Amino acid sequence: MTEVDVFNGDADGLCGITQLRLAQPKQSAVVTGVKRDNALLMQASLSGVSQVTVVDISLHTNLDALNKALASGCKVEWFDHHHPGEIPKHTNLTAHIDTDPNVCSSLIINAHLNGQFQNWAIAAAFGDNLDQSAQELAASGTLSRKSIAVLKELGNCINYNSYGESIEDLHYHPEELCYLMRQFDEPLSMVAETEVLQVLKSYYAEDLGRARKILTQIVNDDVAIAVLPNEKWGRRINGIYANELANNFPKRAHALLVEKENGYTVSIRAPKSNPTNAQQVALKFETGGGRHAAAGIQHLPNDQLIRLTEALTRQYFSS
Repeated sequence: MTEVDVFNGDADGLCGITQLRLAQPKQSAVVTGVKRDNALLMQASLSGVSQVTVVDISLHTNLDALNKALASGCKVEWFDHHHPGEIPKHTNLTAHIDTDPNVCSSLIINAHLNGQFQNWAIAAAFGDNLDQSAQELAASGTLSRKSIAVLKELGNCINYNSYGESIEDLHYHPEELCYLMRQFDEPLSMVAETEVLQVLKSYYAEDLGRARKILTQIVNDDVAIAVLPNEKWGRRINGIYANELANNFPKRAHALLVEKENGYTVSIRAPKSNPTNAQQVALKFETGGGRHAAAGIQHLPNDQLIRLTEALTRQYFSS
């Protein structure tokens, strides 16, 4: 049986596939990439493949590729929390999809595996800025406060590593992290026995320090925007800085833009006080998608920036 694992290169995707492969070791081919590379199933060579496992990428974005895989006889198991669109009804598709804003793909997998590798799911939830969900899961075990803090750092740093326009922007290729992470049943052991966390923490702090010097544009009481330059550090830190702004100003929606040729890449965060419908704002634009609490637009033309601010204001205006 030829198998392929397709997963997002962020903390949620990596921690999710790590849990699955620790529980069910397989010699699978790997397809992954930067966080914003959501059309990963389209990139997979499925000729002769009989089983595909997909983690933390949008079914909506990959629907055509999914239908082709199913038509070719592939069995597909899908774990995700993004807006799925209409899920095909097919005997070869098993979909574990939950769009609750307090859930991420790794938490779905943790439940599927009955908590077998729970600490990887906790790290993933922290990385996806689901601190309350992560803390609640951590409280169900015997972790010390120090250990929980380390898992939070690890999740945030793995997530930080996934942002970029291309693999060249990243410090570690997600495929490299994938094979490293599955060597450890326990993420705290990986932290103790490798330099990954220390390396990423150093770069993370440097990039975040630069982002904090960027002036945030307050559109109104409900919406704020920040624009980062088209440089490697800006492309790497945009999602992490968007999370920080969302945490620091929980009643405000945020759009973090990174300049690119003829437009911007956009990270959208719903207010923490109302973590819903970020994907509905993003889907108003051709290359948008995401989930309730966080979404993105791959390319926003320059002349649509005002349209974005208006869409955010309409969605989150508080009367």
